[in-house]
Amino acid sequence: MGKAIALIYGIASYLLFLVVFLYAIGFVANWMVPKSIDSGQPGDLVLSLVIDALLLCVFAVQHSVMARPGFKRWWTQMVPESVERSTYVLLSSLALALLFWQWRPLQEVVWSLEGTAAMALWALCALGWLIVLTSTFLINHFDLFGLRQVYLNLRSEKYAHLPFSVIGFYKLVRHPIMLGFVIAFWATPRMSLGHLVFSIATTVYILIALQLEEKDLVTYHGDAYRKYQERVPMLLPLPRKNPDS
Repeated sequence: MGKAIALIYGIASYLLFLVVFLYAIGFVANWMVPKSIDSGQPGDLVLSLVIDALLLCVFAVQHSVMARPGFKRWWTQMVPESVERSTYVLLSSLALALLFWQWRPLQEVVWSLEGTAAMALWALCALGWLIVLTSTFLINHFDLFGLRQVYLNLRSEKYAHLPFSVIGFYKLVRHPIMLGFVIAFWATPRMSLGHLVFSIATTVYILIALQLEEKDLVTYHGDAYRKYQERVPMLLPLPRKNPDS
């Protein structure tokens, strides 16, 4: 019964993630959602900035702290290992949902484009989201979001970490998921002040979080990841000076 409950919990956490992920696309693009990044009644500028910054910090702290190996070792003393990832996915989704719900708009226009330029930016935005989703499947989408863990637990099979491999976008950059997010957040024909704050804050967070993740990956994969670092750039698909190294 406990294994079945863990499976249901994992599936429910994953479904919540899907809803929040799809909502995030509409939120950033101001498209087909009841509350987007620019919708709502503007308030005091300073207060709005403070609230938005706090919402971003809640997500950043939760997302980074819970991903660290030390926290996981402590956390799994209270939470079964089979649902550790699902719990992480659940809390990340709730933190994002809180951000979408309480976000304060700053509607001053930074830039606004029309015609071909606007169409090109919308296409680039869609490409960014496509890179995000595709990249999760390249490294095993279901393991990333906890479904593989609860499925193996249901079958009484021991969980094993996936082997290190480099395929698809991962041959171009080490973190294509994060690259996709950066593209999606910045590629907009109408950039409001609030959207700009969101894009700057999330980009800075991504750059900081990747430094922590890179250390964890080197610790876990050792020389295989160090050689990968030498061969493939972290975030921007720029050619290396010594591509054969």
